[in-house]
Amino acid sequence: MSEFLHRLPEFMGNHPILSMAFFGVLIAVIANESTRWFRGYKELTPAELTRLINAENALVVDVSAPPDFEKGHITSAKNVAMSQFDPEHKDLGKVKEKPVAVVCRNGQTSARAASRLTKAGFKRVYTLSGGVAAWTAADLPLIKGKK
Repeated sequence: MSEFLHRLPEFMGNHPILSMAFFGVLIAVIANESTRWFRGYKELTPAELTRLINAENALVVDVSAPPDFEKGHITSAKNVAMSQFDPEHKDLGKVKEKPVAVVCRNGQTSARAASRLTKAGFKRVYTLSGGVAAWTAADLPLIKGKK
């Protein structure tokens, strides 16, 4: 290890672009992990979401567009399109202490909705990592049609 540290400045001097690229990637990874740590909600796998629904009767909110929701959604999920998503809605105010899982088709849109819920004071907010696509890939059932 000692020889490595002694030769590191020489390597960095001989390969400045490679060294800058390494530090750029290192900073990006640290920034990504720190934002994930402090964002206020947790990502769940399909198995963890199933346990949360069964054990703690979690509220599942699907923020997919209504046509996507009708193509297939998780049992007991409530559809609220992202364009009409309001964490301050009176019905959501009743469940601020209850676990709330936000899902969408691929896991991207649900992150924005989960962030809005945590800012509105919800204590236990979760997203499904990979969205309904991950749920389907785990061979879990979907309900078709309106709920």
